[in-house]
Amino acid sequence: MFLRLPFLEQTTPPPFYQGDISHTQRDQLDRWFIGLRSQKYYLKRFGEFDQKGRLYARWNWAAFVCTFGWLLYRKRYLDCVVYCIAGWSFIKVNIAIILAIFEFLGMRFITPDWQIFVRVLVGGFVWLFWASMVARWADAYYYRMARREIADALALYPNDTHSQKQHLHKEGGVSIFGLSCAFTIFGLILAIIVFQFMPIISQQKEQDIIFESYQAANTAKNQVAQIYKNTGKCPVNLPVSISGQRVAMQVVDKVAGVTTDCAIIATVSGAYYPIRYLNGETLVLYRFVEEDGETIWRCQTSLNKKRTPKKCIG
Repeated sequence: MFLRLPFLEQTTPPPFYQGDISHTQRDQLDRWFIGLRSQKYYLKRFGEFDQKGRLYARWNWAAFVCTFGWLLYRKRYLDCVVYCIAGWSFIKVNIAIILAIFEFLGMRFITPDWQIFVRVLVGGFVWLFWASMVARWADAYYYRMARREIADALALYPNDTHSQKQHLHKEGGVSIFGLSCAFTIFGLILAIIVFQFMPIISQQKEQDIIFESYQAANTAKNQVAQIYKNTGKCPVNLPVSISGQRVAMQVVDKVAGVTTDCAIIATVSGAYYPIRYLNGETLVLYRFVEEDGETIWRCQTSLNKKRTPKKCIG
């Protein structure tokens, strides 16, 4: 069973409930506070809480998908600030603790290629738990806010219906400005992730797979060079690829654009997000005979100059 939000009292009747007004008057006050957006939905929820005489869990999809935006849209600005400070801090602390425990106990059993996805999955699970808990109690929270504002309106303007209406319209309803702010903030956060953090992650992973490609090709080159030395022939189609590698390798006797009779072509084929763009890039180590008859192995790659391994000459 999900936890209950700590500020929701389990009292009977519910907090701020005005028992001395008629059902018709309460319904009208609720309509003024809720506004036109989703009025039918919240009137139904409020009626259920009134009938039960207590607050209990119900599901709210808007609060689940976007609690931050939902709070701003419903003009709960101060509560949104509290949610960002307390709620997000709670999430981040729990993600850090769980990741630290998992790094110590379980990450060594996960292959390097999948570790980033596992970390994201762990963080997502914690976030999902918190979002689910908030979504279950969002309607009860909004009911409590409505009852509080209605109690204030009745206390401040006991015989002034027009002022009550103005007060509830001001404190309730929805805010397009708040919703716009939410979308803007989410857009900025997404832009920071895409343009600041992802390149850092990509650069490291990119260097890893390029280094792996060169090392694999160089290891195969040593094997091929020894066979060529012993037989005088290039061992074309010699199986040099290793299962589990992110590089597919092939021994050939011709390479377009270079003069050689033996070469190893390493093609990146197992790069995952965010470096899938490396799939199909090639690195070629080929046998070259210099004018003095000395044999050397040169390197050619489809990678640009910035990405080319330092050990890859030419």
